[in-house]
Amino acid sequence: MAAISFNNALGLHDEALQLRAKRAEVLANNLANADTPGFKSRDFNFQSALEQAVASNKVDTRHSTGLVLEQTSAGHIAGHGRMDESLLYRNPSQPSIDGNTVDSQIEQALYARNSLDYDASFEFLNSKFKGLKGAIRGD
Repeated sequence: MAAISFNNALGLHDEALQLRAKRAEVLANNLANADTPGFKSRDFNFQSALEQAVASNKVDTRHSTGLVLEQTSAGHIAGHGRMDESLLYRNPSQPSIDGNTVDSQIEQALYARNSLDYDASFEFLNSKFKGLKGAIRGD
């Protein structure tokens, strides 16, 4: 009998959940800086970040992405990439005079959508774990 692999059992939903949490941080930062002069609204391409996470088969929750920096010398300190390098600036529909590009209504809508997607991924993972628990118990 073969062992159950969490990657096979859970699919990409664990990576999606972690990326949705990171996206919530980015969107919340945008909302928090809605009145900051010169602040530029940021976001990242969720689909490409998820594809990258699935391809690397690992997302490091201690850092913004699962990007592991290559050590070319034994003396190098291990490091991880940060999501900041892959954040994109949002093109504003009506930039303000002070240079702030945050549109609060758009950011709130994106945050709400991301929250719904996070909840859906969480519920899917929860049902997967219930199924695995039932299989282990023999229910």
